[in-house]
Order: sequence, then structure tokens, then C-alpha cells
Amino acid sequence: MNTEQLKAFVQVAREGRLTVAAKQLGVSQPGLSRQLQALEAELGVKLLVRAPGGVVMTDAGERFLPHARRALDALTVGTAELGALTTTPRGTVSLGTLHSVGTYLLPQLVRAFKGRYPEVLPRLSEGTHDVLEARVTSGELDLCIVSLPLKRLDLVAQKLWEEALVLAVPRGHRLAKLKRPVELTEAVEEPLVVIPGMAGTYALEAACEARGVKPRVAVEMDNAEGMRRMVERGLGVALLPELMARDHAARGFDVVEVKKGGPRRQVALVHRGEEYLTAAARALKTFIVDSLRQAKGPSANTV
Repeated sequence: MNTEQLKAFVQVAREGRLTVAAKQLGVSQPGLSRQLQALEAELGVKLLVRAPGGVVMTDAGERFLPHARRALDALTVGTAELGALTTTPRGTVSLGTLHSVGTYLLPQLVRAFKGRYPEVLPRLSEGTHDVLEARVTSGELDLCIVSLPLKRLDLVAQKLWEEALVLAVPRGHRLAKLKRPVELTEAVEEPLVVIPGMAGTYALEAACEARGVKPRVAVEMDNAEGMRRMVERGLGVALLPELMARDHAARGFDVVEVKKGGPRRQVALVHRGEEYLTAAARALKTFIVDSLRQAKGPSANTV
């Protein structure tokens, strides 16, 4: 039995599909199957069975899964303790972020980080809040940057900044011509570009209810960058994080501030705890926190 076999089993148990798990682990599907078969042969029981919808765990698999996770966690902690003895952080560190953070903040941060820690390889990925939380919890990611609040109370969160949500409107829009902050109720009759289930969407829905109108949803998206592009094409208006609006003059949309008391978001750096972080992960965490603290937020001149 080895760690690769345990990682293969835990990943397949989480994804429910061999193809998806193999892609996440960076191995071929036949190679993943061989690792699972070797693990089952070692244990003398069947852990997984193929089903029409993917792969499901047997009773033995359900019983073995928490032990496999604890074993991998123990190895992570042991590796981190040894890594802490190394004066120069090195190796890979995995960081997941929301799309808006990955696009508008990370490029300059990562460039500066690489200048200071050339032996560290950042492995970056983007995703939705729930997916990123789950990947940190499972140990697939060392760190993630998401909006608060967290759904998983066993994770550690360090607040990075707080920012307003602003209305992004097509260039020359009537709301932009007002030249003043607006109430959300002034935008409720506009076609809306939204992400279902997000704080900004709830705020717009509440404003519509206050005005007694039904939301005119033009497009539903799964990421803020896509929302911005839809606004640029004139499909509607959207609530975007202030971070994404700072370069709007160079793009095809205008920004309208929302009056005081409008929706805001808090952004935090999240991980499972210091004991799970390698020297490289600690270095990246400290670098991000210190850089944003010195800049007092994610300004264009963060680093």
C-alpha cells in the first residue's frame, strides 16, 4: 500500500467518476484503475464498483474512506513539519481562487511572489465558492481565496479585504448619465445579468420586491468575468465586485456606484490550519496577506 493508491481511492470516492478523478490527479484512467486494483488486492476486499452513473463505494469502501483520509492528513502534517525546517520554501503550492480574484489580482501577486521565491511552483485554479471550499477541505488545495461567510466551520479564514459591489452598465447607459450613486431600486426594471444564489443576486431580488416588480433576468452566468462580458455586449446590467471595475474605462462598460448601505463582499484566505501547510504554502499565505495589508486592499499597485 502506498500514498498514490490512497490518493487515488480518496479522489475517486470524492468525484464518483474515474475519468474526472484521473484528470484531477494528472494520471491516465488505466493507471488510476491499476492503483485501485492494487489497493484492493492489498486489503483483500472490493472498495469500489462500477455503476451506470459512475463509481460507487461498497460497504468496505465506506468504512475504509475515513481511515484513508486520516492517513493522508497525517502524512501532510508530517511533511509540513519537515518542510518547516527548510529555510528556503520550495516545491509546489496549490491555490484556488474565485474567477474575479484569479483574473484581476493574482497576475501581479504571483509575479512578485515568484521573484522572491523562485523555487516555489504555484499551481493555480479557479472555481466557485462551494467547490473551492470542498477542495481545501479534502486536501486537494493548500489555500483558497473566497468570499465570506464560509460554510465549513473547520476551516481557518483570514480576512483580506472588504469591497462594495457596483453596478456595471453598458457604455452610455442612462444610469451612468445620472453622474451619482443610485439606489438598487432604480435599476430593477433593467434587464439583469446574474449568478444564481450569489449575494448580489439576492440584493437585486430584494430591490425588485421592494419596488413590486418581477426581476427581468436576461442572462444567468456562473462567474463574474462572464457577467462583465455580457454587460459589455449590452445584454443588461450586473452587480460586480469593485475589484473588477477599476479598469472599466479601458473596457466597454460604465460603472455606477450604489448608495451607502448597498451590498458588499468580504474576501478571505482559507486553509485547513497551519499544521497542514508546507513551507511553500506558508510563504505564499504570508506573502498574500502582507502584500494586501501594505496596499490596504487589492489596488492596482498591490505589489
